[in-house]
Amino acid sequence: MHTKRVIYTLSFFVFLFFGCKSAKTVTTGNSNLNLTAKQLIKENNKKTPDFKTLVARVKIDYTEGSSSKSTTVSFRMEKNKVIWMSKLGFIKALITPERVSFYNKLDNTYFDGDYQYLSDLLGTDLDFNKVQNMLLGEALYDLKDGAFEVYTQENQYVLKPKKQPEAFELFYLLDASHFKINSQQLAQAKEKRMLQIDYTSYQEVDKQTFPQQIEINAVEAFQETKLHLEFKSITLNEKLSFPFNIPSGFDEIILK
Repeated sequence: MHTKRVIYTLSFFVFLFFGCKSAKTVTTGNSNLNLTAKQLIKENNKKTPDFKTLVARVKIDYTEGSSSKSTTVSFRMEKNKVIWMSKLGFIKALITPERVSFYNKLDNTYFDGDYQYLSDLLGTDLDFNKVQNMLLGEALYDLKDGAFEVYTQENQYVLKPKKQPEAFELFYLLDASHFKINSQQLAQAKEKRMLQIDYTSYQEVDKQTFPQQIEINAVEAFQETKLHLEFKSITLNEKLSFPFNIPSGFDEIILK
């Protein structure tokens, strides 16, 4: 899970999600710190967004050491089927349950592959559903599929698998008032690796709750890379197209 490769991978499919001028920020209300793990997972599941399509723009800030960059991309999603993004038509990415693809007209390059390489980088099986969950503020791994211990910390819940995965340790922090995920963390202590996804604010759009800002922090040894995503201009359930065609003559990017 080399940090630079992880962030390179994240940078073309984590350029995502929402925010809306008509949306309102979800604020923390009265805390309920008395739920069992089963009750907490049930409350979290009630907040899962239910929509067919989503169109948005997102501002991305990228920082690695003293280097930083910022850009804004267009984003479209058909839930459970496709994630599409474009930077002024010059750079496009398309993610489906089968493939991860992108091309760059600025340097005439493209990538087209499955999830195996990305899974190897992250040290765990990666698929479309996990990518989508990350961007929707949902657990990377379905909470209903596991057995969890629960305790409270600083006015929030901590969910910890009773049996941790072999490749890493996994933790979820959930808000004690609206029960959405505040943070999900994957750590490989022996290798000094960590991937942390923090949802610093949520917003309500059409009576549904979506991330408003996401902080992604990847650490390997003493190297740290950060992505900040600010979601803007979301619209749900429009009829969308996902134009994507790798131009002929482009050079394939071979990720090693």
